[in-house]
Amino acid sequence: MTSYDLVIRGGTLATAGESFVGDIGIKDGLIASLGRDLPKGAKEIDARGKLVTPGGIDAHCHVAQISSTGVWTADDFESATRSAMCGGTTTIVPFAAQHRGQSLREVVKEYHARAEGKTSIDYSFHLIVSDPHETALGQELPALIEDGYTSFKIYTTYDALKLSDRQVLDILALARRKRAMVMIHAENHDAMSWLAEKLIASGRKRPVYHCFAHNMTVESEATHRVIALAEMIDQPILIVHVSGREAIEEIRRARAKGLKVFAETCPQYLFLTQEDLDKQGLLGRMCMCSPPPRDKINQEYVWRGLADGLFDVFSSDHAPYRFDDPEGKMRGGPDAHFKMIPNGVPGLEVRLPLLYAEGLLKGRITLERFVALAATNAAKIYGLYPRKGSLAIGADADIAIWDPEREVTVSQSILHDNMDYTPYEGMKVKGWIDTTISRGEIVSIKGEPLAKPGRGRFLPKDKPDAAIPLGRSIFTEDISDIF
Repeated sequence: MTSYDLVIRGGTLATAGESFVGDIGIKDGLIASLGRDLPKGAKEIDARGKLVTPGGIDAHCHVAQISSTGVWTADDFESATRSAMCGGTTTIVPFAAQHRGQSLREVVKEYHARAEGKTSIDYSFHLIVSDPHETALGQELPALIEDGYTSFKIYTTYDALKLSDRQVLDILALARRKRAMVMIHAENHDAMSWLAEKLIASGRKRPVYHCFAHNMTVESEATHRVIALAEMIDQPILIVHVSGREAIEEIRRARAKGLKVFAETCPQYLFLTQEDLDKQGLLGRMCMCSPPPRDKINQEYVWRGLADGLFDVFSSDHAPYRFDDPEGKMRGGPDAHFKMIPNGVPGLEVRLPLLYAEGLLKGRITLERFVALAATNAAKIYGLYPRKGSLAIGADADIAIWDPEREVTVSQSILHDNMDYTPYEGMKVKGWIDTTISRGEIVSIKGEPLAKPGRGRFLPKDKPDAAIPLGRSIFTEDISDIF
């Protein structure tokens, strides 16, 4: 009788705090033992010369979702989780998105129906709150937080999503009372819209002008503003998809004041630039997202933030829109101005392999930072730790094994999402995912999916420690009871 269902033997086991050579013994989907020379398992993986980390958590991706302009993402839960696991990710956290006039409860119920029976790996949900009406704030959202939907995203931009400062304060105050994490897309909507109108009226319609409309001041002003609102309420926040120096500096200033401001960035801000949006023909549309990619100087600021701890989370912000979909990247036809083209780039499968090869193996980030960014920090911030994001006895056996010698040329032909392009086409990379394990089951080997749809489990989230206010006040008198 064997002690373990699976033993991973002789790899470099890495956590966000330490690394050592050893074995992992897995039983009944959980990590049962960590050590050396463990007894033989029913199955074995020789991981000598390879890196063994917790399975990745992609905590910001858009799956089976309709945008505020009525465009469906190309990936449903089946294709998205297939793609994620082939890239070393074992948990995804997409968005149950409320549109104006909708019940949050009904939105969540409908989103569960879209996922049912389709996921190959585990998943949880964030909420998107675009209509904080009285019932939503007074009944639905507090109840949903208690049911494990402990994080939600709000916007300061997009006509159908943006909240006023007063509404942002309402959301922050509720999150403070109920200990939830608020994610914020921070761009100044009025400034961006004004610029876009002026650019289009002057004939500047190509995708590159999206970068001019969504310039860094548009991002940094809104980042400064939402940080100020969060400071007033004493509520932790997480700024999503930070693109460059100016927003980074706002977050650094907030941290220096002792504020709980978390930050996320994405592959597009490391590997794409504004020049990619200026490519001939229709190629520039491939790289349009908000905020947009900046220049190479800003890429270095982002890398520095990943290395020194400014960024807590590294997510894909996977937002897939196809070219052969008339409502996708070709919306409005070949002569459409940049405002008509759906924003978003794919990245579920390449998120971690690119960070591993270009970040860790090239010495830009440490091994501990790689693990923290890939999985551990997201698990802690969003209430999934230590079940996810750790190599600890009793944790789910969600594991990624990395091969430092494997060489890959990125191409859409080797990826497993439902897209018809990747913005990283032709990128040559040394170092890639070897094996992905979800709850003790090998779900992908060398980029090929093995797991069947339907095995994934939904994960209600705990209230994370990261969401606890600091207990500091900007007021001379404690008035926190009014929040």
